[in-house]
Amino acid sequence: MAQRAIREYDGKAIFSKHWNEYFDGFKYPFKSVLVTNSDELKAKSQEHGFEWLNQDALVVKPDMLFGKRGKNDLVLFKTQKPGDVTLEDAIKWLDEKQSHEKTLLSGEKGNLTHFIVEPFTPHTQEQEYYISATTVGEDDVLYMSAEGGMEVEDGWDEKVTEVTIPITMSDIDMEKSIRSQIPSGIPSENREAFTSFAIQFFKFYRDMNFAYLEINPIVLIDTDAHILDLVARLDDTAGFMMVDQWGDVDFPTAFGMEDQSPEEKAIAEADSKSGASLKLTILNPQGRIWTMVAGGGASVVYADTIADFAGVEDLANYGEYSGGPTTGETQFYAETIFDLMTRYEDPRGKVLIIGGAIANFTDVAKTFTGIIQAFEIYKDKLKEHKTKIYVRRGGPNYEKGLKDIKEAADKMGLYIEVYGPETHVTDIVRMALEA
Repeated sequence: MAQRAIREYDGKAIFSKHWNEYFDGFKYPFKSVLVTNSDELKAKSQEHGFEWLNQDALVVKPDMLFGKRGKNDLVLFKTQKPGDVTLEDAIKWLDEKQSHEKTLLSGEKGNLTHFIVEPFTPHTQEQEYYISATTVGEDDVLYMSAEGGMEVEDGWDEKVTEVTIPITMSDIDMEKSIRSQIPSGIPSENREAFTSFAIQFFKFYRDMNFAYLEINPIVLIDTDAHILDLVARLDDTAGFMMVDQWGDVDFPTAFGMEDQSPEEKAIAEADSKSGASLKLTILNPQGRIWTMVAGGGASVVYADTIADFAGVEDLANYGEYSGGPTTGETQFYAETIFDLMTRYEDPRGKVLIIGGAIANFTDVAKTFTGIIQAFEIYKDKLKEHKTKIYVRRGGPNYEKGLKDIKEAADKMGLYIEVYGPETHVTDIVRMALEA
């Protein structure tokens, strides 16, 4: 399962979109905006439906995939007088936090670029609970605690109840299991409400293909459920079938890390819409050695071998295309690689390694057809950069695939060497670099 973190705002928006379908007996007063600066917040406050920004007490915090925002002094709210944090206060706070680089207690550094703004929810500590779910091995695990908030991690084993739910367990047995293990600290007057919410929360987590979903805290007041803080990661292997359910969700780069390039984002977007796996990380855009590797395990082996033979500085990219991509998906992936590798000259020429182990179900001829179509478009640029192409592949229909790519490249005047599964998986790296 590939996990991709999403913003708190997007996680809450998914809740809101499906709330009536899953959370019977509860209301979710979803009021939330995601802004990148104070001007955007001002403009939002003038839109219809967002009058609450001018009327309610507010809470403001960064929404950039890092936790412990309170301990990092990055949450603006007041509990003494709810009206203390106004829109004007929020605007000033945003301007101040964006005026300089921020260093977190964990050491990451960067500029704050995205903030979530919501109404303040008056409540007591006793009304805060903790709930989360994730996958552990072959099972799902639901975590519940009568104590929510920043300190729940201290004394986790004593505070948190873990309910293991095998993926084959029926809904009836799942509900019985959760009911029987509700934390004893939940007050009797809220016990049934929390139990009902926990069961529905788990169904929502499972059906929406979350890889991890945490609310800390969830505040239950009568029939209102207030999601104060949320952390969520989606299973991106399900992205192609969850487009409607997730909506226009963003997969941002974690705080402190360089943002993805347009090409990396384009491949990630294609990956999210496909049942195949398409991954790309650009390590050195001016690198000499580029790879198109089929398979996640193979991509690691090839990257390590290239680093051993040539050094990390010559390795331009890391990634994979696997899981039975279509001809069109493979062509798009190949065109992206060819475009990147022909932007900078290298007097030694460029090396393109099209590698992979022995596929289980990917039709090698079909994916190689996509690569051949990309060759047709970039053949002149590839020759201009003195590109040498080395291919090693096995799997269904590999003989035809190797024959087709060899004949096509020769016809186009491209330098190519082609090998099947009789050649060791990384021998083409040695051959390419020795040549």
